Amino acid sequence: MNLILLHQQELTDHHVTLTDRRADHIRKILRGTVGDSIRVGMVNGLLGAGCIREINGSSVVLQVNLTTEPPPFPPTDLILAVPRPIMLKRVLAQAASMGVNRIFLINANRVEKSFFNSTLIQNNGFTEPLLLGLEQAIDTRLPEISVHSRFRPFVEDVLPELLTDCPIRLLAHPEGDQTIAQAARGLLAQHAVLAIGPEGGWVDFEVQHFKEQGFAPFSLGPRILRVDTAVPALMAQLSLLRQFT
Repeated sequence: MNLILLHQQELTDHHVTLTDRRADHIRKILRGTVGDSIRVGMVNGLLGAGCIREINGSSVVLQVNLTTEPPPFPPTDLILAVPRPIMLKRVLAQAASMGVNRIFLINANRVEKSFFNSTLIQNNGFTEPLLLGLEQAIDTRLPEISVHSRFRPFVEDVLPELLTDCPIRLLAHPEGDQTIAQAARGLLAQHAVLAIGPEGGWVDFEVQHFKEQGFAPFSLGPRILRVDTAVPALMAQLSLLRQFT
C-alpha cells in the first residue's frame, strides 16, 4: 500500500480517524509514530499528506492536507469478457494499478453465464479491488465500470457511441495475424480501447462484430495466456508503445 486512500465522508475538520486495515498498515507496516507524515489521497480527489496526531490502540488519527492533482486518466478503455469472479477481482486491481479510464464487463459465447450471478457483480462490489490497485499506483481516480450481460446489444448499440472519441480499437485474439504495435499503427497518443476475450478466445461471430466496429485483431503470439496475465501484459505493452509515439 503506497497510498492511504480516504473517503470524503470520513473527513471532519481536516481530520480522519482510521480503524480498519489502513490503520493496521500505518501502525504495523509503516511503523508510524505521532508527528510522522504519510502519503494520503481522497478517492476521486486530491493527493496530499496526512500527519499522525494520535495512535490509540487500533485507531489512528490523521490531520489531512490535500494539495496535489492526481495523475490524469490514461487514454485507455478496457472491454473485458467476464472471467471467474475470483480472477475478476485480481484483474480489476491490476487494471486500476496500470491505469484505465473505463472498464466494460461483457458477455461472450465462452463466458459462463453463472459469472453474472456472482456476488461481486450482483452487489456491484468493484470498489474494493479497484482501490487496492489505486493504492499501489498512487492514484485516486476510480475507473468507471459498467456490466453488459448480452453481447449483441452491447456491440451494436453501446459500442458505437463509446467509440466516437476512440480512434484506436484493438482486439486481442489468438488468431490475430499482427502484433499490437502493428494493429495500433503508431497512433497510441490517441484514445485507445482494448478488447480482451475469455480464456477460450472470441468466437468468429464476435470477432466479425468487432471488426465491423473498426477493431483490429492482434495476437500476443503462440502462447495462450490466462486473463489475469493477459490484461497487465497487454496494458504494459500499450504503455510502452505510448512512450515512443
